[in-house]
Amino acid sequence: MFQKQWGEGCYNFDMGTLGYILLSTFLISLGALVGVATLAIAERVLEKALLFLVSLSAGALMGGAFLHLLPESIEEQELAPTIAFEVVLLSFVVFFLVEKVLTWRHCHKGKCDVHTFGYMNLIGDCVHNFIDGLVIAAAFVNSVELGVVTTLAVALHEIPQEIGDFGVLLYAGWKKQVALLANFLVALMVVVGGMVGYYFSFAVESVMVYLLPFAAGGFIYIASSDLMPEIRSQKTLLKSMTSFGVFILGVVMMYLIRMMGE
Repeated sequence: MFQKQWGEGCYNFDMGTLGYILLSTFLISLGALVGVATLAIAERVLEKALLFLVSLSAGALMGGAFLHLLPESIEEQELAPTIAFEVVLLSFVVFFLVEKVLTWRHCHKGKCDVHTFGYMNLIGDCVHNFIDGLVIAAAFVNSVELGVVTTLAVALHEIPQEIGDFGVLLYAGWKKQVALLANFLVALMVVVGGMVGYYFSFAVESVMVYLLPFAAGGFIYIASSDLMPEIRSQKTLLKSMTSFGVFILGVVMMYLIRMMGE
């Protein structure tokens, strides 16, 4: 621990917490390199693996929002439930606006329709990754356990997302090496968001209490608008029930983590 004078107040910066944030966000950034591994995987195997990851990610995001972030903001941060739910709704609207303004839409297959030009796709990812970093930082500032849970939920979403983004850039005509480098540099915005979120939490503590329900709203939006439609698109009964089962597994995983922490 060390103290730093910032404005008129004196804040205690926990270097251990900062270390957790930097490590977690950097590991998530490495997910951008998953694109290389996908080149060596057969398309059929990759599609099955991505369906599993997308379903598990959707469940983990929903579980993380309702079983960890919202209870933490209401019980531990003593935020009024009405205000917490209003922030969740506001977050849902903001994420929807970001998607519309930046045409932020991810696909989760190695080959997919190009939703945007390559550069617009990267701009949307920059904003998305920066917000992920803020969310992770806010979680770790509250507790290491909540930080780990949030990192896990974000990571499960990032892997299929990065594979999809890599595929979009290739389909848009980018060379593999350039697409990989661009994807990784954009992924590092998670680290930037984590650092900004950590220091911002000490500068404006009154604002950070609202970031947990804001993150919950973002998790709900990503799961419901980006991931679950792909799960619903499965046409065979077996695939539909398998993806639903994996979705429930993601929720149960978050529930068990909560039980172990109590």
